[in-house]
Amino acid sequence: MKTADAAPGPDDPAGDELPKTAWFAIAASVAAGVVAALQVGKASAALAALRAEFGIGLGAAGWIVGIFALLGVVGGVPAGLAVSRYGDRRFLLLGLVALALGSAAGAAAPNFTLLLVTRVLEGAGFLFVLVAAPAVLERSASARDRPLVFGIWGAFMPTGIVIALLAGLAIAPWRVVWLVNAGVAVVLAIVVRLAVEPGADGRATGNLMHSLRAVVRLPKPLLLAGLFALYNIQYFALVAFLPTLLVERIGLGPAAAALTTSAVVGVNIAGNLSAGVLRRRGIAPWRLIATALSLMGVTGLGIFTPFAPVSLVIGLAMLFSLTAGLLPATVLGEAPKAAPEPHMAPVVMGLVIQGNNLGQLLGPATIGALVDRLGWSAAALAVAAAGLAGAALAVAARGLFRQ
Repeated sequence: MKTADAAPGPDDPAGDELPKTAWFAIAASVAAGVVAALQVGKASAALAALRAEFGIGLGAAGWIVGIFALLGVVGGVPAGLAVSRYGDRRFLLLGLVALALGSAAGAAAPNFTLLLVTRVLEGAGFLFVLVAAPAVLERSASARDRPLVFGIWGAFMPTGIVIALLAGLAIAPWRVVWLVNAGVAVVLAIVVRLAVEPGADGRATGNLMHSLRAVVRLPKPLLLAGLFALYNIQYFALVAFLPTLLVERIGLGPAAAALTTSAVVGVNIAGNLSAGVLRRRGIAPWRLIATALSLMGVTGLGIFTPFAPVSLVIGLAMLFSLTAGLLPATVLGEAPKAAPEPHMAPVVMGLVIQGNNLGQLLGPATIGALVDRLGWSAAALAVAAAGLAGAALAVAARGLFRQ
């Protein structure tokens, strides 16, 4: 039986619901996403140790984290074209292998330059996983279960970051953390190899540039990319600056600030899972997106307003992160539906990932510069403006979303 928001999958051209959802393949793909997110979180947790060992400033150390976003900005669509051409399972495995090799090599890096080179390899693996895994999820889930599946998938990033932050507190030597991550990626590659059936690749689908032109001419893929960018301008501004805010303005100790930030990021997981449940119950996607962006903007005003009491700042940060979780699961679930043909879904996902990473790259840098010049009130206004602009865009373009 077809649902209202079912979309044909790569191996389901007629749009009929699959007999059942391949939960083992879905679990393996989501776990691959969590392993990819670990590589983002481990760098954040190790920044102080890396600065001390290599004698680098905060700006240079920031590239250990920022290189992932930069690769995503320039490589999202090319990665989507490659996945469309050669197959999702193949690139999911390739991504995990790249993560393992990059992390293992990074553990042995004798200097900062070589460590940064290994992070480029990790970043490529991260990008492959982020583009390939949703394609596997789309063809592995029945139409009824897809909203829930993408709600689970949307939680991969906060889950990986929280695990990495806590592991960084528990495992002091950063090189050991890098080696553990390499081993976990190898194990997941084996699991994916066993759990995920090969899907049809795109060799018979024609010219890749035709696929790209067909995608970028449509308004919905560009809309989803833009909404994800506005979301990440807000979300990564909070994640990047909340520890500093809690230490410098609120007066918490570094360990307490790190644990509080981990809790705030962890709440985002519940928001993503809630989005999957709400979508499965028929709540329109544009409503979830507009709700997330507007509430992020309003709570951001309170979080970054000077002299707010610590209890209010932490409470608003929790609400910010919880409601923020409604957006990633919804946007990522809508991306395959925005493809003009099923085999073009990875290209749409690549475009959405580019928007995602553009916001991740611009958010902390732009808002950090505003705070340096104008104080924390500037961050409040910037986050609120991004949220309200995104909410207005989602409402104005609600006709592009399937009800």
